[in-house]
Amino acid sequence: MNRHDAKREIGRLRKEINYHNYCYYVLASPEIRDYDYDRRLKKLLELEKKFPELVTPDSPSQRVGGEPLKGFKPFEHKVPMLSLDNTYSTDEVLDFDRRVRKVTGDEVKYEVTLKVDGVAVTIHYRDGLLSVGATRGDGARGDDITQNLKTVKSVPLRILSDRPDLQNIEVRGEVYLSKKQFEQLNEEREDNDELIFANPRNAAAGTLKHLDPALVAKRGLDIFIHTVPAPLSGKCKSHFELICELRRAGFKTIPYIELCASIEEVIRVLDRWSTKRDALEFEVDGMVIKVDSFEQRTNLGETTKSPRWAIAYKYQARQAITRLKDIELGVGRTGKVTPIAVLEPVELSGSTIARATLHNEDEIERKDIRVGDRVVIEKGGEVIPKVVGVLKDQRTGRERKFVMPDRCPVCRSRIFRLKDEVDWRCVNSSCPAQAKKRVLHFASRNAMDIRGLGDALVEKLVEAKIVRNLVDLYQLERETLAGLERMGEKSAMNLLDGVEESKKRPFEAVLFALGIRHIGIHAGRLLAEHFGSVDHLMKATQQEIMKISGMGDVLAESVVNYFRDEHNLALIDNLRKAGLMFEKKKGKGPKPLLGKTFVSSGELESMTRIEAQSIIISLGGRASSSVSKKTTYLVAGQNPGSKLDKARKLGVNIISEDEFLKLVGRK
Repeated sequence: MNRHDAKREIGRLRKEINYHNYCYYVLASPEIRDYDYDRRLKKLLELEKKFPELVTPDSPSQRVGGEPLKGFKPFEHKVPMLSLDNTYSTDEVLDFDRRVRKVTGDEVKYEVTLKVDGVAVTIHYRDGLLSVGATRGDGARGDDITQNLKTVKSVPLRILSDRPDLQNIEVRGEVYLSKKQFEQLNEEREDNDELIFANPRNAAAGTLKHLDPALVAKRGLDIFIHTVPAPLSGKCKSHFELICELRRAGFKTIPYIELCASIEEVIRVLDRWSTKRDALEFEVDGMVIKVDSFEQRTNLGETTKSPRWAIAYKYQARQAITRLKDIELGVGRTGKVTPIAVLEPVELSGSTIARATLHNEDEIERKDIRVGDRVVIEKGGEVIPKVVGVLKDQRTGRERKFVMPDRCPVCRSRIFRLKDEVDWRCVNSSCPAQAKKRVLHFASRNAMDIRGLGDALVEKLVEAKIVRNLVDLYQLERETLAGLERMGEKSAMNLLDGVEESKKRPFEAVLFALGIRHIGIHAGRLLAEHFGSVDHLMKATQQEIMKISGMGDVLAESVVNYFRDEHNLALIDNLRKAGLMFEKKKGKGPKPLLGKTFVSSGELESMTRIEAQSIIISLGGRASSSVSKKTTYLVAGQNPGSKLDKARKLGVNIISEDEFLKLVGRK
């Protein structure tokens, strides 16, 4: 295909993909199968790779996120992003109406919308293209987060309307995480031993301020457009009309907007949504009431802090009072031991609550929560209800303080609390409470790389008690596997072949596979290089581990605690007997990359970055994450980003993935 034909085909594909994005993400009414959509996107990516000079900012390919940013530039709001005055009662809503009608007269229409609990942003379009996006900040100045907003698939990169008055426009909205995405994100963070987010709003805010757009793209953020700060020169005289036009132009607007002819009608809407909002897939903490007419808004004006033509009606936090009968311990998939309040069942937000999180030992002490107390529980943006307070004036003297035990409630192993952390953890690799997560991590690509051992199969093996710990994987039998539902002889043999093949994995991969807290593939490689064998590592002190560059006190303490546990020592002994490598192989082969430093940028098709780094190191080279004058080669994959520009400026040799594969003898 020549350049002229490619340009025409790229234009056609972009138009189709943008339209189908609108159908899927805005209208929630897809017109084609996922397979057909993926084919179009794949073809577009192939053409843009072949003709990179044809890539434009509004191409769907630009949503994936490029290189990490160094920081956010400040952005000045031409029209200040004011906050809304909050009201908590219908009397205050009636007062608002009286103030409005004092200026506008008796006739006024109100636009009532859901107050989505998210992060306020503004997006500017120039000549129909997304130009810049920013956070609210202090109302006068925010942060330029354009690259992050481009990853939100419901944000149009190009306006789907030819109306002249919509081509240069500012729209404002709320970026949010759905309840489902929030739960998935927290599960992933727990699996990776990261702090979980308290609620969807915090998760959305933390994601938007992340400097890596590629990570932002994976979080599944969404947006509702709810405001156009200034009237346009076109036909729309009211905000409601304009919002309807925006929806037709490709924007995802807040659903369930209602136009009310009186304040009494507004109050009926507020009452109706007080319980109805619980069934929504996103968090709503109130309603927004706005004067609809642009002319009336102009007459009402604003104060230095908020507009006089709008208010936010906030619903009271959902709370209930009950008795705390006991405190139990729950063990999560990462070994985190969490105190759980066992409550006398109580109705809250349409469901019966019998348990609530107490978060950690420090939280119990800070609130002085005791077994037998009358407590206040709340269910807001949290996934699990929480205890927010104690009615100390109702104590009888029979209440008892909680003392954190030193043993895991499931496996009876010692539990540990690392320096500067609030959580206690069970580090026993064979603890039944952690079995599924441990096995999945152990079998993952950068660990033992056991092909065919995915979520569904691990679930079956653990529930059937065929696999209770990691050693059981190396004792699986064909007849047992073939008897599982939807397994069969061939699948059973493929899995057994994958298990056998995993015995060839290097020592650093085995260390990573063990799931020692804080020890990723890079730290595993450092430990393997320094100590050479698990026997030497077992005997190492915290101080000896800390001497390794890149290993701090928290990582060192975690390693020492792991090898103190007798269950872990037994596990390693049994895995060694099964044939796994617990010693660094002495490299006797040639080292053609000795003295050479490599940096990779962009996505590689044939392998992950970690796999490429392992190959480089095995051949004597050095793998770095940043480009400098000492860099020998930059391996440029798809969408290489700013590292490519820096490499060109410094005169670094730039090679393709194919050239890299030839260099390391893989092609």
